[in-house]
Amino acid sequence: MESQWGEGASVGVDSTRLEELTPEPLLTRDYETRPSLVYERLRQQHGPVAPVDLLGVPAWLVLGYREALQILQDDRGWPKGLENWRARTDGDVPADWPLGPSLEVNHVLIQGGPGYPSLRTAWDAALKPFQDPGHPQAKRLKAAVTAYADELITLVGQGGGTGVADLSAQYSRPLPLMVASHLLGFPGSQGDDALMDMWRVLDAGPDAEPALERLLATLAELAAGKLAQPGDDFPSHLLAAHPGLSLDELARELFMLLGMVSDHVGILMSSTVVEVISGDGDGVRASLSAGMIRETMNRVVMRKPPLVNFVPRFAAADTPLGNYTIRAGDPVWVSPAAAHADPLFADHVAPSSTISTRAHLSWGAGPRQCPARELASTVAAVGVGRLFERFSHLELALPADQLPWRSSPFMRGLRSLPVRYELAPGTERLAAPRPAPALPAAPEPEGTGPALPDQLARQRSSLWRYLTGLIRGGR
Repeated sequence: MESQWGEGASVGVDSTRLEELTPEPLLTRDYETRPSLVYERLRQQHGPVAPVDLLGVPAWLVLGYREALQILQDDRGWPKGLENWRARTDGDVPADWPLGPSLEVNHVLIQGGPGYPSLRTAWDAALKPFQDPGHPQAKRLKAAVTAYADELITLVGQGGGTGVADLSAQYSRPLPLMVASHLLGFPGSQGDDALMDMWRVLDAGPDAEPALERLLATLAELAAGKLAQPGDDFPSHLLAAHPGLSLDELARELFMLLGMVSDHVGILMSSTVVEVISGDGDGVRASLSAGMIRETMNRVVMRKPPLVNFVPRFAAADTPLGNYTIRAGDPVWVSPAAAHADPLFADHVAPSSTISTRAHLSWGAGPRQCPARELASTVAAVGVGRLFERFSHLELALPADQLPWRSSPFMRGLRSLPVRYELAPGTERLAAPRPAPALPAAPEPEGTGPALPDQLARQRSSLWRYLTGLIRGGR
C-alpha cells in the first residue's frame, strides 16, 4: 500500500493490478433497472474508481466527478486509441467480445495518436455550417428538423385528434435518424434501412456485428458518391476539410455522426418530455413558454444522461487515481451518470433551480468534448418544442416510475414512452396526409443538399412502414 494525499487527509492506494482483481460484472439486471444503486454500491466499496467486469473484460470505471473531469481534461495522461490498450495488444481481449464491433471502428471518437488533431479540426470545420446559427445551412437544417417533426406528428395524428402513442418509437427515435439522413445527404429514403442498423449497433445485441458490417458498406457507398459528386452536406464538407480521407475512413466518420445525432438525441428528447409532463408542472412549463427548453434539457442530463459511459481511455503511465493505482495501458471508462451522482458534485446542484448548471459531463469535457454538441442540442430542442406546439395535451399512460428503460454499455434511455395525446386546435390541417415535400417550397440555391423525401418515398421505406404500423387511435 502506498499513500496518496487528498484534500485534508491521506488515503490508502491499492497497488493490486487490474488483472489480479476479481471485479464484479457491471452489466447485470440491477444495472439494467436501477443503475444508480449499482454506482452507489461500487462507490461505497471502492471509492471514486472501481474495478468492473465488462462482459468478460476487466476495466476501471470512474465514478467520481473530480476524477472524471481530471481524466477528460488530460488527453496526454489519459489518451484514447485502442493501440494504447495493453490487454488488447497482448491478445487478452476475446475476439468475440460483444463491445468489440463498436470500439474497433477507428473514428474521431475512438482515435488517438498523431492523426487525431487534423481529423478533429476537419470535423469542426465540416460541422460549422450546421452549428453556426447565422449560417444559411444551419437555418435550413432547423427548418428541416421542424418539417420532419411535423411529418412524424402528422403520422401519429392519423389515429385521430385524440389517441395513444409511443412517443419514443414514433417520435424521439426516428426524428434524429431523419435528421441524420439529411445531414449525410442520403437521396430520398434510401438510407432508412442503414440508419435503423445504427440502433442495433448502439444496443450492442447479438446482431450488432452484422448490422455494423451492413451499415459501413452502405456508408462507404455513400462516401464514394460524395467523392464523385460533392454537395452541401456533412460528408462533402468533411472531405473538403480533410481531402486525404480514404473512403473507408470517411465511412467510419459518417458512422460516428450517426452515433452522435441518433440515439443520444432521441433519449434526450424522451427524457425531457417526461420532465415536462410529470415534473414540476408549472415551473417546467413556464420555462418552456419562456423559451428555455435547453435549461430543461440541462436538468434532465444532470440526473439521467443519455450517454452513461464514455468510450475508454488508457493510462499513459502508472497513475494513482482514487484508491487504486491505474497501470499503464489499463482501460478507464468515465461514467458521467455516476459522476453526476457523486455527492461532491450532486450536493451542490439545486434540483429545483430554474437556471440549471452547465457543469454536467454529458457532452464530455476538455479538448475532446463532443464536436456535435450544439447540433445535437438544437435538434433535441426543436423536436421537443414542436411537440408541445402541436399537442395541446400530453399525459403519461403509465406512472413515471413504471416507464420501461433500456440500457446498453454506452446509452440508457426509455424503451417506450406511452402517452395519451390531444392535438392542439388549429393544427388539424397539419395532421392531414401531405403528398408534398416536407420542407418549405421556397427555392434553394444549387447544391444545398437533398430535398426531404416525398410522401410516396416515405411510404415505401421500411422505417415509414414500421411507424405506420404503430398508429393507434382512441383514448
